[in-house]
Amino acid sequence: MIFNESIGDDTISDLEPSIRPGSFSEFIGQKDIVSNLQVFIKAAQIRNEPLDHILFSGPPGLGKTTLARIIAALQKGEFRQVSAPNLKRPGDVVKILSGLGKNDTLFIDEIHRLSTPVEEVLYSAMEDNQVDITLSDGLGAMPIQLDIPPFTLVGATTRPGNLTAPLRDRFGIHLRLDYYNEDEIVEILKNAALKWGISYENEAIVEIARRSRRTPRVSLKLLRRIWDYAIAHNNIQDGIINLSIANGGFQQMQIDNLGLTALDNKFLQILAENFQGGPVGLKPLSAALSEDVVTLEEFVEPFMIRLDLVHRTSRGRVITQKGYGHINFPAPIHGQRMLYE
Repeated sequence: MIFNESIGDDTISDLEPSIRPGSFSEFIGQKDIVSNLQVFIKAAQIRNEPLDHILFSGPPGLGKTTLARIIAALQKGEFRQVSAPNLKRPGDVVKILSGLGKNDTLFIDEIHRLSTPVEEVLYSAMEDNQVDITLSDGLGAMPIQLDIPPFTLVGATTRPGNLTAPLRDRFGIHLRLDYYNEDEIVEILKNAALKWGISYENEAIVEIARRSRRTPRVSLKLLRRIWDYAIAHNNIQDGIINLSIANGGFQQMQIDNLGLTALDNKFLQILAENFQGGPVGLKPLSAALSEDVVTLEEFVEPFMIRLDLVHRTSRGRVITQKGYGHINFPAPIHGQRMLYE
């Protein structure tokens, strides 16, 4: 069995609410961001006004949605969530904005994917708590301004550079989430195991954390899958996760000791063999892998760059000496020369 190759693009879905932190004290990791948010929220409460609009950026699965939910709870308002691709027309966002109450938090995921007409509706809402709407069409069209209560807009993006300057400038708070360290992932896994009733040996949890790409969402998904192997192996519902079962599960799912999936390693292999180590653009790699460019750019490439397996240059992607070593492929001399050009 091959594990879902787009490892960063999945959620825990129906099980996530049971383990989602409900307060900053329960939130593990991102200490600087949490500390800053606590200050900003306290100051806003003293001024008796909602928190300024926030833009969260960073790789997927690091807790942007969870932080937005905690913000909503602390402001004692409702939490409204929508994905930017679902806001196809200005009327879609006007309908949502008109339904907001005072101190509500509107969370827009993938905010860099908003269309220009929809984005323009947000400008006046974010600055003046008003939206312009037009009643009827043609000669009888009547523009009116609709007041909306003070609210906090939280935008989440994996591509902050794709936001237009007018929209980006309307966020008073910009915070970037980074990957977690292994100890934080271990703590997250142990908390989840306790809430899910999973029995485990400590070294198995450490191994799951080591292969979790330093991403909580990935770690929780791997914990569930390794638990499946433990249950099947012991043929009882409360099977204990030990190191042997964890390693066996990872081997069957084709997740290596760095947390790279079959797709990740195939990316490195094709870059080394088909393109002589690079440099090469993502489109040729996408065609060779039969995988879409977005998956490669957002879920495959970033983690391998962080591990120093791949470099991104102005001429394209190149595999590093460490990348060659990981796939046990001899590094050609000319490939290494181009790497440092």
